[in-house]
Amino acid sequence: MTSLTGDSYPPVLEDARELERLVQTIKDWTIAHGLAVRPPPTNPGDEEGVLATGAPVTLFPSPFPRSCFEEAKAVQTQYNELYARISRDEEFLGQLVKQVAGGDDFIDNLWKVHLRVKEEGYVQSLTLGLFRSDYMVHQDGDKLQIKQVEFNTIASSFGGLSSRTSLLHKHLAKTEYPFLSNPIPPSSLDLPENRSTEGLAAGLAAAYHAYGKSALGHPTCVLFLVQDGERNVFDQRHLEYAVQQAPGPNADLIPVFRLPFSQILTHTTLATSSPRRELLYHPPHNPSLTFEVAVAYLRAGYGPGDYPTPAAWDARYQLERSNAITCPSVLTQLAGMKKVQQVLATPEGSGDDDDPIPSALRRFLPSPADAAALAAIRKTFTNIYPLDGSPAGLLARAIATDPARCVRYVMKPQREGGGNNVYKSAIPARLAAIPPEHWGSYILMELITPPPAVNTILRGNGKVEQGGVICELGVYGTCLWNRETGEVVRNEEAGYLLRTKGDQSEEGGVAAGYGCMDSVRLV
Repeated sequence: MTSLTGDSYPPVLEDARELERLVQTIKDWTIAHGLAVRPPPTNPGDEEGVLATGAPVTLFPSPFPRSCFEEAKAVQTQYNELYARISRDEEFLGQLVKQVAGGDDFIDNLWKVHLRVKEEGYVQSLTLGLFRSDYMVHQDGDKLQIKQVEFNTIASSFGGLSSRTSLLHKHLAKTEYPFLSNPIPPSSLDLPENRSTEGLAAGLAAAYHAYGKSALGHPTCVLFLVQDGERNVFDQRHLEYAVQQAPGPNADLIPVFRLPFSQILTHTTLATSSPRRELLYHPPHNPSLTFEVAVAYLRAGYGPGDYPTPAAWDARYQLERSNAITCPSVLTQLAGMKKVQQVLATPEGSGDDDDPIPSALRRFLPSPADAAALAAIRKTFTNIYPLDGSPAGLLARAIATDPARCVRYVMKPQREGGGNNVYKSAIPARLAAIPPEHWGSYILMELITPPPAVNTILRGNGKVEQGGVICELGVYGTCLWNRETGEVVRNEEAGYLLRTKGDQSEEGGVAAGYGCMDSVRLV
């Protein structure tokens, strides 16, 4: 296989003094510029929660094929609109929920929230999506292609830190790399601009302005709903600051507040005198104030751990039935199920040229005007199979239970966040522990084979790791649409994220402790 990195780049810093200088420069820059996370709560001496530590980063931007990078960015708006259409197709989502809900109470409960709201009637027609489509480069002979790992529809994180990682590497390219013992000229590094913070904030601001003024006379706001004890707070804060400063029709500051998901019912109420069911926020630091929530942005609520009691589900129901523009709505969150990705990618019919076309993809891109989007999206698919009782599912079951064949696959549940997947030789034992009637709530995905690369990672604890790495590119998108009419009000690509992990690690989540922040050097 052809390596993306050669003998000279990125350099291996063998001189301890040279490595120490670069590491110290990065440590200081990350804290000075908010490329940081909170340390674990067990950290001694931080009982008041005042400490921060640099986010794990690479010492050098990783090489990434220009053609793959440009293809991933170009297809994002088409993916945005595809998932907006999926979220409006209740019949399609309902069929898939039935297939997975038997083995997945979390998905079943999300669907029940939708049904409760549907029964009384939705009052807000606008829906906001802050999406991220994740890819890896797949090498097939001499050909390099991007292949989609997953599509994230809720709590698509690291947009705030990603743009700062790009700025870090641009800073080092000017001030440090040229003076290494093996210097790297700035002109040799093609480092693309990354405006992920501003792009995502612009989507939130667009939804805020689309909401309009309060009919009840209250000031309006954007509400960030977060997890208790959130360590990735600075990533979120950067988005908050950018939303507050986002330009608008009247150039007024947008009020932004943070509220733990667990406190929704404590500090929000629905307007009882209005048929619009406006969501009212009462800041705990000043309960005499009342704000009307224009946008409820969920950075929590994406996994079962956020719903420990029935009250948590009541809180999600309150959000969904309110007039606030939710990001995402329950149906948009369900559109991010791995089952949706699998069905979109599974060929079930034939086109006019006898080339298999996923019929589910045709369902959402049916017209001649959609032909370009269909072709572009389809190119990014890898082989994904159900684990149900269908012919394709029976084939996948045979692969997943075979110790020799399963080593080329990963098994995924319907979950966001790192640490949920089952890889390679661990698949048969995991399946054996699951009742066969629940296997349909998982998918089986062929592993993507990236070209070899090397880099040096600086961990949050200050340790340095040098060696082989694997990079995963995420492209952000913002989309605001009318769920009743299908009108797309806003559809933008919104910057990128590059996460890198050691090539012996299977999971890649930064917050989960597997990966690190990186940026792109186009090659």
